[in-house]
Amino acid sequence: MALIDYCEGLVPFPPFEVWVADLHRNPGAHMRDVDESAGAPDSEAPATLASRRLSGPAKGWEVSLRGFRDAGAWRGFLAFQGPADDRTHTTALVFCADSPDALCERFRAFEDVALHAFLRSALP
Repeated sequence: MALIDYCEGLVPFPPFEVWVADLHRNPGAHMRDVDESAGAPDSEAPATLASRRLSGPAKGWEVSLRGFRDAGAWRGFLAFQGPADDRTHTTALVFCADSPDALCERFRAFEDVALHAFLRSALP
């Protein structure tokens, strides 16, 4: 316990629950922190950068933007999880940008109709 108290005094981290909530609200900001580190997401272990629920004919589906750093750029694809399906359906790599924020910006710009088309392309 003394070691934890000592470390908290050196590096005042927020409580874990606060950090997790911030990670979910601002994943791009957290990805910027690891962009230049050796532990940055890669193609084998991409990070979820943003998510949203679909409406309309695909109501109940959740789509997530997953991204990773590769050859100096951030690349991303979409992963879909259905309400009655345990499998994840993914697209090919469809995003390439200089930063995780730029990937998220492109993802948020898509209207549901475009995301429905991506979902249809990812389904078997």
